[in-house]
Amino acid sequence: MCFRQGGIVDSKGFRNPFRLQSNFSPAERRLAAIFRRTEALNRFLQKLIQLLKRLNHRLQALIRIVRFLNQNLIALIQDLRGLIQRLQGLNRHLRWLMQALQPLNRKAKTMSGTDKTKPRTDLPGPVVVLVEPQLGENIGMAARAMGNFGLTRLRLVKPRDGWPNMAAQRAAAGADHILERVELFETVEAAVADCALLFATTARAHDQAKPVVAPDAAAREIVDETARGATAGILFGRERSGLTNEEVALANRIVTFPVNPGFASLNLAQAVLLMGYEWFKLASGGQIPFSMPERSEPASQHQMHAFFDNLVAELDKVEFLRPAEKRDVMLVNLRNIFSRMEPSKQDMHTLHGVVMAIAEGRKGPAKGGVLDGTQAAQLRALLAEQGSPATEGRSGSVRGLARLLRRNPTDAERILWQALTKDRRFAAQFKRQTPVGRHIPDFVSFPRRMAIEIVHPKESEAVAHERAVRAAWLAERGYRVVSLQAADIERDLEAELRRLEEV
Repeated sequence: MCFRQGGIVDSKGFRNPFRLQSNFSPAERRLAAIFRRTEALNRFLQKLIQLLKRLNHRLQALIRIVRFLNQNLIALIQDLRGLIQRLQGLNRHLRWLMQALQPLNRKAKTMSGTDKTKPRTDLPGPVVVLVEPQLGENIGMAARAMGNFGLTRLRLVKPRDGWPNMAAQRAAAGADHILERVELFETVEAAVADCALLFATTARAHDQAKPVVAPDAAAREIVDETARGATAGILFGRERSGLTNEEVALANRIVTFPVNPGFASLNLAQAVLLMGYEWFKLASGGQIPFSMPERSEPASQHQMHAFFDNLVAELDKVEFLRPAEKRDVMLVNLRNIFSRMEPSKQDMHTLHGVVMAIAEGRKGPAKGGVLDGTQAAQLRALLAEQGSPATEGRSGSVRGLARLLRRNPTDAERILWQALTKDRRFAAQFKRQTPVGRHIPDFVSFPRRMAIEIVHPKESEAVAHERAVRAAWLAERGYRVVSLQAADIERDLEAELRRLEEV
């Protein structure tokens, strides 16, 4: 018999619906439970198989994508390798081109302070021996230092980066005539074999019975030795460790530099430069290469007195020399200032111009001026009575007259000018005593098309007539002409400014 849903099927294949589970024996109930669990497990396995099939489909798609990317990446990598090879080839060609152009570059290069038109000073000097230099740059800078002080004989003992060296040529900054004659040696003994006098430079004390001298003393001995036709040499050690005891033992003297004992190590090129300087100073006589000539003769006492008198006159106008009891002392102090300077004639001209520029101003009036207010009014009356020298064909006379009037304002002009330049309402729109055609109004504003005429008390008929002619000429050309009384400006300036603002 077997268990089916809805009843029990006996061995003959007939369902017995009347036999309920309550009538089952214990063995039959256990079999029924196992059957239900088997059915549930079967359904779960079916769902799992379906899920695995979907997952397999997705994995297959992912594998196809990875294969596609792999094929494209391989092609990309191959392209990049080909590009790298081409760039490497181009780099080699550029290096060859730079080496080919290097001689031309050396000929064209001119450093600051180098005059190619002057011959080099190549004196019979000592041999410079660099023992196992580590950096090409240091060799180049040492050659540059040698060229600065007329040293030409450079010997290298086993340079670490080989020779010739592009870095050395770049750092030499034009000292190629030294690098082109560099001598190479495998040992220090071979490099100094022809030296009758040899110095070893070191910053450390070596326990050897040798004289220790300063650079200037060594330079004196080198000058004497080379004057006799003998060869002198200077040993310079490695950048990191200097000279060994065995190498110092080859020298006749030890040279050390007076430096800070807590920081005594010098750069290789610096050490070469110091020795070269001391030697060249003695060998060439120590003359500096140039001096600045005096471009102007010293000022004479007459010129200084004239300048000082003019300065005192301007200081009196601004009441600087006060109180009166200290005036003499202040004048003595001022005179001593200029006497200690030992000025030239050009200096005195410049100082005079400075004083006059401060006193007279550039365009507007300066405090003090050349003429006081009364004298300036008299000047205008005199010009009006004599007639203006300016005509249509003589613009230079108009500009010169305008400049004269600007430098000599009346009191009312000075007050109004200072107010116009400081008041934001007018935004510095007005110019003072500026020619408009062949006429010169007291003030003119080209943006506003406005002219201001100041009427002074007790002015002559000639002045009034000239003003009327000028006003008519300006009015014909679209200018608004405003006449202000000098007395009103001095009495109530703000009221006159409001009047100008309303026009």
